[in-house]
Amino acid sequence: MEESLPEILMRVVTELHDVAYLIERVEPQLLELGGDKAMESPETLKVLQGIDLAVQKSRGLAEFIDTITADVSNDWKVDMTTALSLVKLAEMQKALGDGLRHGHSQPLSKAAGDFDFF
Repeated sequence: MEESLPEILMRVVTELHDVAYLIERVEPQLLELGGDKAMESPETLKVLQGIDLAVQKSRGLAEFIDTITADVSNDWKVDMTTALSLVKLAEMQKALGDGLRHGHSQPLSKAAGDFDFF
């Protein structure tokens, strides 16, 4: 399954923006769970800073890929078969494979899927 590299890269950009959105949603939930005193805890502040850094890095990578993609020829083709087979999340595999998903993978009104306790 050969596809245009710029199209594939733009799908990755979309997924990275989605990751940033999903991570960003965690912060207000943590503050709500922690109550009024949450911001007084140095550990909570470190966690919130880590969340913010993860969002910034995800968006930064998305912008980087978006920018360099402008210089990649549409004639460059890539076989994605093996790469897609390594993606375990079906929704992400579909989005990367055909790019048909619109909007965020996890809207605010929808509950998340399976949850693994460690």
